Amino acid sequence: MEIAEGFDGTLQLGKRPAVLVIDLMRAYFDPRSPLCLPSTACLESAGRLVEAARRSDVPVVHTRVVYGPDGIDGGVFIRKVPALRQLIGDGPMNELMPDVQPLPSELVLVKQYASAFFGTTLASTLQANGIDTVVIVGVSTSGCVRATAVDALQHGFVTAVVRDAVGDRAPGPHEANLYDLQAKYAEVVDEETALGYLQEGR
Repeated sequence: MEIAEGFDGTLQLGKRPAVLVIDLMRAYFDPRSPLCLPSTACLESAGRLVEAARRSDVPVVHTRVVYGPDGIDGGVFIRKVPALRQLIGDGPMNELMPDVQPLPSELVLVKQYASAFFGTTLASTLQANGIDTVVIVGVSTSGCVRATAVDALQHGFVTAVVRDAVGDRAPGPHEANLYDLQAKYAEVVDEETALGYLQEGR
């Protein structure tokens, strides 16, 4: 779908990127979970991008969702999406997948809401490390990926969303949100482009 005139600006990716791995937890890939996605393709792509980032000494930051007792810190969100109740406490469903298992040196942020920036130290951590660009992989495109990309822009970071490395429960919301992200908030790139960017010298 063609981007309308006036919404066709482009952002130049910077020289100090970080990869944000959004909520690649078992809940999105286990058939027993109501949040389970129809495919693991985005997880496989994200794994390749994380490995490329590590080889190039690009920082990788992971997020996962964990709620307190009875979802007390989930607010209206957990009432609107009861499936999130399976993420109360530490359990198998909020474990990060082996494909993107964090290294001991990588930051893992716990969040309760859609954006990785909301209620976390992500913005200040990135700024303190001189990061100018975030490369987003993870799930879901229409939820936490979109919310994180919008907040990244609002915090002054150039943002790239990797089409192959984000996923959603159906093609419709996935494609619609990628279209909107490209039009207004981010550069939507394919895996090959993202790999080349992460591997180039800085």
